Amino acid sequence: MKFAPIIDPAVRKPAPKPVRVDLRKVFGIGTGLWAAALVIVLILVSLGHATESLIVVCASGVIIGLLLLIWEFFDRWDYRRLGL
Repeated sequence: MKFAPIIDPAVRKPAPKPVRVDLRKVFGIGTGLWAAALVIVLILVSLGHATESLIVVCASGVIIGLLLLIWEFFDRWDYRRLGL
């Protein structure tokens, strides 16, 4: 019966353990894409297009990406220090 786990929690299968992923790649690729977008927007501004608000958005993406890379470094350091 499909509703058995809802009615009786003891019937549920055990949840799988979470997978530890390398967030450096994810945050690095995202930050790189924001940096590339920032370069493109700066080129458009130099050509005379009115896209000054996009500079703020792209720069914010780069800053947030760098902050996430710093956070990931300390999170991984704690993970290794605890021996998990």
